[in-house]
Amino acid sequence: MLSRRPLVAGNWKMNGLKASLAELEAIIAGAPALAGKCDLLVCPPATLIAMFAWKANGTKIAIGAQDCHPNASGAHTGDLSAEMLKDAGASAVIVGHSERRADHGEGDALVRKKAEAARRAGLLAIVCVGETRAERDAKKTLEIVSRQVEGSVPDGATPANMVIAYEPVWAIGSGLTPKPTDMTEVHKLIRERLVRRFGAGAAATRILYGGSVKPDNAAALLLAPECDGALVGGASLKAKDFLGIAGVY
Repeated sequence: MLSRRPLVAGNWKMNGLKASLAELEAIIAGAPALAGKCDLLVCPPATLIAMFAWKANGTKIAIGAQDCHPNASGAHTGDLSAEMLKDAGASAVIVGHSERRADHGEGDALVRKKAEAARRAGLLAIVCVGETRAERDAKKTLEIVSRQVEGSVPDGATPANMVIAYEPVWAIGSGLTPKPTDMTEVHKLIRERLVRRFGAGAAATRILYGGSVKPDNAAALLLAPECDGALVGGASLKAKDFLGIAGVY
């Protein structure tokens, strides 16, 4: 069996001010006890990336971003390029999160371009896929996820430059989660699709689960077969909860 080092990534979404540095400091303080078991990543809003990266420099915590523009520079008011995020101290970027897809109409083709931009800048791309409640009820989960993986993952993707995050849209912020067996089915499908497209080496790609992950359900989800960590939303805003989730390893 290929060894895949777990990754627990915190997506702070549109939360956090300079005072939130105290939570990062608490995460940093608790990280050494976990660093031998998993990688830890915090993705704050763009306004905090440089400050957080400075604080986390030399620690067991990596800092990431929540989105990027496909282009390296240009007349794109309000956008940030992957190169800018890298320059600010980020080492990874989330692309294709369901909230970006829903709120900003981002489709698979744009998500692919953003993942390509991440690789161009030397960032790890965390590519998000997942189905809505209606799609799940219609038993289209595997069809939807397959299509998103095919459309959103760029050519040349490797386990070193890309992570997949399966985030059922209906679970995010709802307190609901899929059964571990259902999650495993989707993760297995994703891995099979990657291997079919990129070869046997793609089996080493880490596949995270995202969607209402909390300390009390983390073990059942993160220790399930084919799961290589978590993309944590609200629970990542508090050091105790974030470290508690990572602590299952």
